[in-house]
Amino acid sequence: MDKQGYIAMNQSEFQNFIKLPADTAVVMMNLMKFKDLVPETGLSGAETYKRYLKEAMPFFAKANAEVVYMGKPKSILIGPEDETLWDKLLLIKYNSITDFLTMVQAEGYPAHLRTQALEDSRLIHCE
Repeated sequence: MDKQGYIAMNQSEFQNFIKLPADTAVVMMNLMKFKDLVPETGLSGAETYKRYLKEAMPFFAKANAEVVYMGKPKSILIGPEDETLWDKLLLIKYNSITDFLTMVQAEGYPAHLRTQALEDSRLIHCE
């Protein structure tokens, strides 16, 4: 049986998220597993994600978003030994929920590249 991947928003959680006070600062933790090959781009998922980041940077800048950390998980010190590590972990801080929502809903935001690049992901709202 194939493992299910998650790329789209969990709508019930998203509805709870948008009900929070608009000026609430948030950190979004992104866990990503890339596709080996992205048919739409002819590139690997990792290469397509790099393209997404390059095209998304002006949107991050406009939203005053701060990349707190981006890296590749290396080993699990606490947890199951057979657990598969994510390809990339990214923490981004937004000054407000409004900044985040405005950014991801902006015309031209390259969400399609993120979607194409990923086999599986988690987007976790942190305070």
